Amino acid sequence: MKVSRHLALPLLAMAIGTGAYLAFDRPGPPQPVPQVSYTLLDGNTASTATWPGRVTLVNFWATSCAVCLQEIPAIIETHQRFKSRGFDILAVAMKYDPPAAVAHYAQTRQLPFGVAIDNTGAIAEGFGNIRGTPTTLLVDKRGRVVKRIVGQPDFAQLHALIEQLIAET
Repeated sequence: MKVSRHLALPLLAMAIGTGAYLAFDRPGPPQPVPQVSYTLLDGNTASTATWPGRVTLVNFWATSCAVCLQEIPAIIETHQRFKSRGFDILAVAMKYDPPAAVAHYAQTRQLPFGVAIDNTGAIAEGFGNIRGTPTTLLVDKRGRVVKRIVGQPDFAQLHALIEQLIAET
Protein backbone atom coordinates (compact mmCIF):
# COMPACT_ATOMS: atom_id res chain seq x y z
CA MET A 1 0.00 0.00 0.00
CA LYS A 2 1.38 3.36 -0.96
CA VAL A 3 0.77 6.21 1.50
CA SER A 4 0.55 9.74 0.15
CA ARG A 5 3.12 12.20 1.40
CA HIS A 6 0.57 14.35 3.26
CA LEU A 7 -0.61 11.31 5.26
CA ALA A 8 2.79 9.82 6.04
CA LEU A 9 3.74 12.21 8.86
CA PRO A 10 0.39 12.00 10.72
CA LEU A 11 0.46 8.20 10.44
CA LEU A 12 4.02 8.11 11.76
CA ALA A 13 3.10 10.41 14.66
CA MET A 14 0.08 8.24 15.48
CA ALA A 15 2.22 5.07 15.43
CA ILE A 16 4.83 6.64 17.71
CA GLY A 17 2.13 7.96 20.04
CA THR A 18 0.43 4.58 20.23
CA GLY A 19 3.76 2.89 20.95
CA ALA A 20 4.54 5.40 23.67
CA TYR A 21 1.08 4.94 25.19
CA LEU A 22 1.44 1.17 25.29
CA ALA A 23 4.96 1.39 26.69
CA PHE A 24 3.97 3.73 29.51
CA ASP A 25 0.68 2.12 30.50
CA ARG A 26 2.02 -1.39 30.90
CA PRO A 27 1.83 -2.74 34.42
CA GLY A 28 5.15 -3.31 36.08
CA PRO A 29 6.60 -3.52 39.54
CA PRO A 30 5.81 -0.53 41.76
CA GLN A 31 8.49 2.15 41.68
CA PRO A 32 9.37 4.33 44.69
CA VAL A 33 8.13 7.89 44.53
CA PRO A 34 10.99 10.30 43.88
CA GLN A 35 11.84 12.73 46.65
CA VAL A 36 10.81 16.10 45.22
CA SER A 37 9.63 19.34 46.79
CA TYR A 38 7.12 21.66 45.18
CA THR A 39 5.28 24.89 45.77
CA LEU A 40 1.52 25.01 45.43
CA LEU A 41 -0.36 27.92 43.88
CA ASP A 42 -1.40 29.05 47.35
CA GLY A 43 2.30 29.50 48.23
CA ASN A 44 2.59 26.50 50.55
CA THR A 45 5.52 24.20 50.01
CA ALA A 46 5.28 20.44 50.22
CA SER A 47 7.26 17.31 49.47
CA THR A 48 6.59 13.77 48.36
CA ALA A 49 8.21 12.73 51.65
CA THR A 50 4.86 13.45 53.36
CA TRP A 51 2.85 11.15 51.08
CA PRO A 52 3.29 7.74 52.75
CA GLY A 53 0.11 6.70 54.53
CA ARG A 54 -2.13 8.27 51.86
CA VAL A 55 -3.04 7.28 48.31
CA THR A 56 -2.04 10.07 45.93
CA LEU A 57 -2.92 10.74 42.32
CA VAL A 58 -0.40 12.91 40.46
CA ASN A 59 -1.66 14.43 37.23
CA PHE A 60 0.79 16.12 34.84
CA TRP A 61 -1.19 18.51 32.66
CA ALA A 62 -1.12 21.78 30.73
CA THR A 63 -3.68 24.47 30.00
CA SER A 64 -2.84 24.04 26.30
CA CYS A 65 -3.74 20.32 26.39
CA ALA A 66 -7.34 19.73 25.26
CA VAL A 67 -7.47 16.20 26.71
CA CYS A 68 -6.15 17.52 30.04
CA LEU A 69 -8.90 20.11 30.25
CA GLN A 70 -11.49 17.56 29.19
CA GLU A 71 -10.54 15.22 32.06
CA ILE A 72 -10.47 17.90 34.81
CA PRO A 73 -14.17 17.46 35.77
CA ALA A 74 -13.59 13.72 36.28
CA ILE A 75 -10.47 14.46 38.34
CA ILE A 76 -12.48 16.89 40.48
CA GLU A 77 -15.15 14.20 40.92
CA THR A 78 -12.44 11.69 41.89
CA HIS A 79 -11.11 14.14 44.49
CA GLN A 80 -14.59 14.71 45.94
CA ARG A 81 -15.32 10.98 46.03
CA PHE A 82 -12.17 9.90 47.90
CA LYS A 83 -10.76 12.96 49.73
CA SER A 84 -12.17 11.99 53.13
CA ARG A 85 -10.68 8.50 52.91
CA GLY A 86 -6.94 9.15 52.88
CA PHE A 87 -6.64 10.27 49.27
CA ASP A 88 -4.93 13.32 47.74
CA ILE A 89 -4.44 14.77 44.29
CA LEU A 90 -1.56 16.87 43.05
CA ALA A 91 -1.98 18.50 39.65
CA VAL A 92 1.41 19.41 38.18
CA ALA A 93 1.40 22.00 35.40
CA MET A 94 4.23 21.42 32.94
CA LYS A 95 7.18 23.84 32.79
CA TYR A 96 6.09 25.25 29.42
CA ASP A 97 2.67 26.23 30.77
CA PRO A 98 2.49 29.97 31.53
CA PRO A 99 2.07 30.38 35.31
CA ALA A 100 -0.57 33.09 34.86
CA ALA A 101 -2.66 30.76 32.69
CA VAL A 102 -2.38 27.95 35.25
CA ALA A 103 -3.33 30.23 38.14
CA HIS A 104 -6.26 31.69 36.19
CA TYR A 105 -7.55 28.25 35.21
CA ALA A 106 -7.24 26.86 38.75
CA GLN A 107 -8.93 29.90 40.25
CA THR A 108 -11.81 30.18 37.77
CA ARG A 109 -12.52 26.42 37.98
CA GLN A 110 -12.02 26.41 41.77
CA LEU A 111 -9.80 23.33 41.59
CA PRO A 112 -10.22 21.69 45.02
CA PHE A 113 -6.83 19.95 45.09
CA GLY A 114 -3.20 21.05 45.15
CA VAL A 115 -1.81 22.59 41.96
CA ALA A 116 1.92 23.03 41.44
CA ILE A 117 3.69 24.70 38.53
CA ASP A 118 6.77 22.73 37.53
CA ASN A 119 8.58 25.81 36.21
CA THR A 120 12.01 24.13 36.28
CA GLY A 121 10.87 20.70 35.07
CA ALA A 122 12.29 19.07 38.23
CA ILE A 123 9.02 17.37 39.22
CA ALA A 124 8.48 15.86 35.76
CA GLU A 125 12.13 14.81 35.67
CA GLY A 126 11.89 13.19 39.10
CA PHE A 127 8.85 11.18 38.11
CA GLY A 128 10.57 9.60 35.13
CA ASN A 129 11.17 12.44 32.70
CA ILE A 130 7.51 12.97 31.89
CA ARG A 131 6.99 14.82 28.62
CA GLY A 132 3.46 14.03 27.42
CA THR A 133 0.24 15.30 28.88
CA PRO A 134 -1.88 14.17 30.40
CA THR A 135 0.15 11.67 32.38
CA THR A 136 -1.40 10.35 35.56
CA LEU A 137 0.43 8.43 38.28
CA LEU A 138 -1.17 6.63 41.18
CA VAL A 139 0.88 6.29 44.37
CA ASP A 140 0.01 3.79 47.10
CA LYS A 141 0.20 4.29 50.87
CA ARG A 142 3.76 2.96 50.92
CA GLY A 143 4.93 5.72 48.60
CA ARG A 144 5.21 3.61 45.45
CA VAL A 145 4.00 4.48 41.96
CA VAL A 146 1.69 1.56 41.16
CA LYS A 147 0.06 2.87 37.97
CA ARG A 148 1.15 5.20 35.17
CA ILE A 149 -1.38 6.28 32.56
CA VAL A 150 -0.57 8.34 29.49
CA GLY A 151 -3.72 9.88 28.06
CA GLN A 152 -7.13 10.14 29.65
CA PRO A 153 -7.70 7.40 32.24
CA ASP A 154 -10.63 5.02 32.26
CA PHE A 155 -12.05 6.58 35.43
CA ALA A 156 -14.15 3.53 36.38
CA GLN A 157 -11.00 1.38 36.40
CA LEU A 158 -9.02 4.11 38.14
CA HIS A 159 -11.68 4.44 40.87
CA ALA A 160 -11.65 0.67 41.41
CA LEU A 161 -7.88 0.74 41.85
CA ILE A 162 -8.10 3.71 44.22
CA GLU A 163 -10.69 1.80 46.29
CA GLN A 164 -8.34 -1.18 46.44
CA LEU A 165 -5.35 0.95 47.46
CA ILE A 166 -7.31 2.82 50.14
CA ALA A 167 -8.46 -0.51 51.61
CA GLU A 168 -4.88 -1.83 51.90
CA THR A 169 -3.23 -1.63 55.30
